[in-house]
Amino acid sequence: MKLDPIVLENAQVRLEPLRESRKKAVREALNVDPEAWDILVSSAYGEDFEDWWTDAMRSVHLGHRLPYVVIDKAAKAIAGVTGFFDIVDAHRRVEIGGTFYRPEFRGGLVNPACKRLLMGAAFEAGAIRVEFCTDALNGRSRAALARLGAVEEAVLRRHKVTHTGRVRDTVIFAVTEDDWPTVKALLDARLG
Repeated sequence: MKLDPIVLENAQVRLEPLRESRKKAVREALNVDPEAWDILVSSAYGEDFEDWWTDAMRSVHLGHRLPYVVIDKAAKAIAGVTGFFDIVDAHRRVEIGGTFYRPEFRGGLVNPACKRLLMGAAFEAGAIRVEFCTDALNGRSRAALARLGAVEEAVLRRHKVTHTGRVRDTVIFAVTEDDWPTVKALLDARLG
């Protein structure tokens, strides 16, 4: 499995690999909704942005992560960020995460459009499993993952410490290569 840092695009969104030339625009786009950042493991809000950016760039160079800037094509604006995490080529497994959307882009087609592109790229690259990890307290994320057709598999108790110091339980969802044709058809119909 080899995930390349290429632009991914469909009718709704354009996903561009995170690049230094986009840093200022990404900072401005993510500097919203501080309460939404509180439930996430890391924060890119305010003064946290530099550490978030540095960690993202370091992870890219190590081959562990491939973050994307999400551009809503209708609005011609940065809607947020998402990407591949925990890339494990040997096991043909990858996590999709690091997702944050500006409030005005939540609940519409941006998330399913992004997930369709990312899962499609992962399975085309040879993945046999795509995972999603979310905070057990994040009802919005859990509902969105279920609507995508991902299967809730487990709760990892006291799994991660968030940037606020809270110890979170993590809920694991997944789509396997066997699930993908059905999930793909569901997403294509939803986005159609």
